[in-house]
Amino acid sequence: MFDLLFSYPWLPFFVFFARISDVTLGTLRIIFISKGKKILAPLFGFVEVLIWITVIGQVLEHSAGDIVCYVAYAAGYATGSYVGMLVEERLALGLHLIRVFTKKEGAVLTQLLNAANFGATTVVGQGVEGEVHIVETIVNRKHSSKAQALITNFDATAFFVVSDVRSVQRGIFASIRGNILTRWRIGK
Repeated sequence: MFDLLFSYPWLPFFVFFARISDVTLGTLRIIFISKGKKILAPLFGFVEVLIWITVIGQVLEHSAGDIVCYVAYAAGYATGSYVGMLVEERLALGLHLIRVFTKKEGAVLTQLLNAANFGATTVVGQGVEGEVHIVETIVNRKHSSKAQALITNFDATAFFVVSDVRSVQRGIFASIRGNILTRWRIGK
């Protein structure tokens, strides 16, 4: 059925693009595991291994010892890693915790973040150079750059840390247009 596809002239191209596909899926699978997506991770893993076993079977059956297929295999792996990172960056799955340390009035930054529909909390702390205001907000990764720009506009000298968050319980998050199964979420 696939004799033409697996014939030698096409085999390196098949190997290259199949490896891009399975490594991209593998990259996303690992991300889904880290985000706790219990259904997506195994599904992506199934398809990933199905593609991989098909590719390795074709390489071993039709071109064992052929350097062109080996290079295509390795190049597909490297390209798939890159493509997987691009896809993950585009999907921007998950949440970020942004913790801001500023010498300016943290309540003002909290009000700015709240006005932009980001829930934020301010705590006053003591640092090496005296009193600091610590503002924390949890944002969807898709909105992280918007929140960071707001923080930088408020205080260009502010120190802030961005961390991935695995899960949250309740809170106020920026509105996101959902699909047909979700709705606009303004917060609590």
